[in-house]
Amino acid sequence: MTVQDATQIESQSANGDFLLSVVVPMYNEEEGAKECVKRLKTVLDGMKCRYEILFVNDGSRDRTLEILKEVRIHEPNIKIVDLSRNFGHQLAITAGIDLAGGDAVIVIDGDLQDPPELFPALVAKWQEGFDVVHAKRRKREGETTFKLLTAKLYYRIIREIAQVDIPVDVGDFRLMSRRAVDGLKSLREQHRYVRGMVAWLGFNQGTVEYDRSARFAGETKYSLRRMISFSWIGLTSFSVVPLRLATFCGLISAVVGFFYAIYALIVKFYFHTAIIGWTSIVILILLLGGIQLICLGIIGEYVGKIYEEAKDRPLYLIKDVF
Repeated sequence: MTVQDATQIESQSANGDFLLSVVVPMYNEEEGAKECVKRLKTVLDGMKCRYEILFVNDGSRDRTLEILKEVRIHEPNIKIVDLSRNFGHQLAITAGIDLAGGDAVIVIDGDLQDPPELFPALVAKWQEGFDVVHAKRRKREGETTFKLLTAKLYYRIIREIAQVDIPVDVGDFRLMSRRAVDGLKSLREQHRYVRGMVAWLGFNQGTVEYDRSARFAGETKYSLRRMISFSWIGLTSFSVVPLRLATFCGLISAVVGFFYAIYALIVKFYFHTAIIGWTSIVILILLLGGIQLICLGIIGEYVGKIYEEAKDRPLYLIKDVF
């Protein structure tokens, strides 16, 4: 984007003459699809701007796509991107952002935990000069104590060890300016942690706080296993601390082994007594073997990422666009 283009967009946004794109990833949300459309349109119709809503159907197995197609007949501002299969939440977001043509782009999930009513506040912050406006959660209703505690802990751990400043208590609900979107579109890595990638972009980044509601309908699509996998992607995508941890474990085991060897030599040559039993040997073998396997697993995770990137497959495939 040229300086002239940026200046023109700023002028249009100040006058309310701009296009706002809203990207909504959808996966098995048939129970709340109509309500989602209704609340999005209610908010957007009340804003002084042109808008488009891009629903990305991420391989839903229920009637989500059929419901969206029925609604779209009467709503010219709605576009539907139907992916060829389930590629995952982060790639569904990526597909929507790639196709969004707005001067500003908002990403919001279709489960209505994040309120569309926050759009005007996000846009106002953008019009102040921020390229990225994160929606920061004050409260999270409808979630277990375990999830709240682990999420709070995870956000603070990754902020401490990541190589970029990733804001805490922030998900994928945010607004991005056109130049931030163009920057994000240039990042084509396979294992995507979008909130970290957006933080990596830099630019002027601000926050708007809100209270997150419980799901309108249906169940969360993030099981404990998927949450752990997603968290690990974030940790390994934006930090080499796990690799350094493996090195640290190796150094500790080497130091312990060195002092234990000295102890064994003293016992043998000074006290002239043999080491009785095999318990200590078995413990050391299991300890060192476990540390080695952990370290190999961490290294293997990074090597696996290199392997996936080397294949250079497309991030997603689109079956239809309505």
